[in-house]
Amino acid sequence: MKYPIYVGDKSFKDRKEAYRYAEKIQGKVNKGKAGRPGKITLGEFIDEHNKVMAGQVAYRTLIEQMRALKMFSEHVGPNNYLNNITPRHAESFVSKRLADGLSPASVNKDIRTLKSIFNLAIEPRGYMEEGTNLFAKIKQRKTSSSSPRYISVDEFARVYAAANSLWWKTFLALAYTSGGRKDELLNLTWSDVDFENQNIRLVPKKASEQLLAWEPKDHEGRVIPIPSEVIQLLANLQAEAEEDSSYVFISAARLKHILSRITDETWAQNCGLVNNLLKRLKALCRRSNVKEFSLHDLRRSCITNWAEKLPIQAVQELAGHSKMETTRKYYLSVRKSDMDSARKLQSKVMTKLTNFLTNSAIFEGFLDENKKGQQT
Repeated sequence: MKYPIYVGDKSFKDRKEAYRYAEKIQGKVNKGKAGRPGKITLGEFIDEHNKVMAGQVAYRTLIEQMRALKMFSEHVGPNNYLNNITPRHAESFVSKRLADGLSPASVNKDIRTLKSIFNLAIEPRGYMEEGTNLFAKIKQRKTSSSSPRYISVDEFARVYAAANSLWWKTFLALAYTSGGRKDELLNLTWSDVDFENQNIRLVPKKASEQLLAWEPKDHEGRVIPIPSEVIQLLANLQAEAEEDSSYVFISAARLKHILSRITDETWAQNCGLVNNLLKRLKALCRRSNVKEFSLHDLRRSCITNWAEKLPIQAVQELAGHSKMETTRKYYLSVRKSDMDSARKLQSKVMTKLTNFLTNSAIFEGFLDENKKGQQT
């Protein structure tokens, strides 16, 4: 049984057919644009972008792109031709967003999103000339950097102890030790768990009567080593699972409900595979008297723990990052133990310095100078 993939308002039986349709639309967009830029209004460009990119980028990515385009369109007007919109409009838009009270981080996200979209207006769509991206020279605003939230073993242990079901204990333990993203863990099937070699595989899934179509971020699967204690939790959870259960964390009843809604075309891609997941996690935090954290904070903490012993390229691969800069910038936290170690290291330096001064003529000279200063 196949489940449809949507590109705009059209449905297709598989991803390959959807891609062919998207390429056909793109071909029409590109036709005749090799020379002078074509005329198109911002509103028309937004409608076209929504149709062309559906199925080519992740659902949430397209939602974010359309949100930023809508805000920009409201600022400059949808009937304005693209080649009449200038970097001055972009700068005015950024200033307006800041004046409305948005944080610099949120405004920077808009700048990055719109810059990437208007690159497409240049190539391959040919609506703007090379070097005329409106946001190309718009500088991102300075933000105060904050260290990512790190969940210590003590904090995790208290939340883990407060979990009142094997499902939650297994899910939390796997999130904290695998570094898996929420969608990666929720789409994990029993066939993805290698009990013998103590690994899990985060791999694409094709739609079937028992599976939901899914692809990892950046379309790349990976294998992650799992500690024996968590493998045992998975084994215990499998022993409790229903015989027709395909997924580790999605019950057979929930899967049946999702598949039914897909068949009826009433299932939206932004619906949660498991209901109220974050809300329930926050309740666990409150119950265990731990400052609230997100599932992504568990991922960050796992990556930080890996970085303590593993080379950065291994951490990057296990984390599923396409760029090492992402691993370095967003996922490596400075822990309390790191602060203590840094303090101890500097204390050793000062001890050596004091010993050196005490046992040398430099120290005697320092004392003489100090006495002269006091007399003065």
